[in-house]
Amino acid sequence: MRLTIRIITDGGADLPQGMPEECKLHIVPLHVTFGEQAFQLQQGMRTFYSIMKTNSVLPKTASPSPQDFVEAFERYPADDLLVIAMSSGLSSTYQHAVMARNMVLEEGSPRRIEVIDTRTASIGQALIAYRSWKEIQAGRTFDEVAAAAQAFAEGAKTLFYLDTLENVVKGGRLSQGKGAIASVLNIKLFMQASAEGTVEVVDKVRGKKNALTRLIDKIDELGGSAAGKVIGIAHSTTEEEVRGVLDRILAKHPFREVFITEVGPVIGTYAGEGGIVVSYA
Repeated sequence: MRLTIRIITDGGADLPQGMPEECKLHIVPLHVTFGEQAFQLQQGMRTFYSIMKTNSVLPKTASPSPQDFVEAFERYPADDLLVIAMSSGLSSTYQHAVMARNMVLEEGSPRRIEVIDTRTASIGQALIAYRSWKEIQAGRTFDEVAAAAQAFAEGAKTLFYLDTLENVVKGGRLSQGKGAIASVLNIKLFMQASAEGTVEVVDKVRGKKNALTRLIDKIDELGGSAAGKVIGIAHSTTEEEVRGVLDRILAKHPFREVFITEVGPVIGTYAGEGGIVVSYA
């Protein structure tokens, strides 16, 4: 008997409103804490940024444990499972999901469980989950869906813009002295996800306008056709600003579908307010 295919993802994905329900996604959360206080997503991101501003250090993020994934797997005993995991270059979440898969399969489970290292996070991870679900809807077999998900992960592009370097300084990735100079000079960071799934600085640009133009130009430089692909933006800025960036992108690149969402606490910890993540797959 052919089993139903279920997609599981984690809290590193910034999922647009309605996507978890539409795609029947199960989300294994990452844990975000301010000292002894755990942050709950329902508190809202405005509260999150307010708390973060009053702390001299960043909140801590912790990957789901292997047992967290085992418990998620056990909720769907009649399903084959495809896990769309946050980049192994950014978190141990992928490794923990693999450990959980091995634990379950070693017990003799007849199900198929495949874990995909997306090599990205945020909206990029969400898009890979979404496109994989579309493959399921098209009637593909489990092997076909898993192969497609792997191809989406390898082909996805993710670009980041940081409006503030405050969190980069708090996280120890930039000294306070250099951070102060960058702030005075209005320096913005423009980054991208590397082929290994880490985040690398592409450019340091003076001023928001120039940085956003650089981000849009980078899509041109990366090349490739937008035909059949989807694009998403996750942000911690205003909807108006994001719409402006998206309109400029779509004027050059007619992506098939478009998603917009806010970044969650995992990505917001490092991006801070005013950040933008653009991904397409």
